[in-house]
Amino acid sequence: MADQAALRAMREVNRLFEEEVVGKGDFAALDRIYTPDARLLPPDGAMVEGIENIRAFWRQVEQDLGVTSVRLEPFEAEAAGDTAYEVGRGEVGTASGAVRIQYMVVWKRQDGAWR
Repeated sequence: MADQAALRAMREVNRLFEEEVVGKGDFAALDRIYTPDARLLPPDGAMVEGIENIRAFWRQVEQDLGVTSVRLEPFEAEAAGDTAYEVGRGEVGTASGAVRIQYMVVWKRQDGAWR
């Protein structure tokens, strides 16, 4: 059975990414989204490790693609203890139009917060 409180917290973190990081360009907010040792697996790219490298990655993506918005739509999520996963689809708005995406996130609860 899904941990409803964890799933609500995950949705709030997704909104933080959509509204603060992408919507306002607040890359400092990534500290509330990723764990310090997080890994990002971009399509057709090398693994990005650690919050500072992830911050640089998202800055570069914003510059290169002219990202204007993002909307994440999870369709499956489950939490057990201090670990959870989320699978979803989304849309990234760019200067040249919208791009549909698919994603998977492994979440960890650290210091009482889901990241």
